[in-house]
Amino acid sequence: MRLLFKQRLFSWFDSYDIYDEDGNVVYEVKGQLDWGHCLKVYQSNVHLATIKQVLLTFIPRFEIYKDDQYVGSISKEFSFFVPRYNIDFNGWHIEGDIFEWDYQIYDGSKVIASISKELFNLTDTYVLNIIDPKDALDVLAFVLAIDAEKCSRN
Repeated sequence: MRLLFKQRLFSWFDSYDIYDEDGNVVYEVKGQLDWGHCLKVYQSNVHLATIKQVLLTFIPRFEIYKDDQYVGSISKEFSFFVPRYNIDFNGWHIEGDIFEWDYQIYDGSKVIASISKELFNLTDTYVLNIIDPKDALDVLAFVLAIDAEKCSRN
């Protein structure tokens, strides 16, 4: 499954549209006024997930909720050169390249998804190649958390 993750232009809060291969909007992401980042994922106006930044932590950390139930978290690991994220969810982990444009999500040694940043766009745009479509919402939540963490640094 392939999704295109595009930040909306001229938005006061973080907001994104997630498109399928045919250009149809599959998910909408709306930022909410809160301390730190708080992103809500919708599909056909139905709330599916929330990505919420945990404040007052030494390293950036985000919690993921589905149907208002905590399912896991992601935190940036201290590393030199290559960004790494620790995921408290199904044994997954993420590794990125030095430029923080390309990422791989792994379950052990098996690739779950590949994420690539498209360059030369006005807003943040990523292509998500997800092996199993049932993992799409989970992968999207982690990519949103990574993008929010990067925005917090800038």
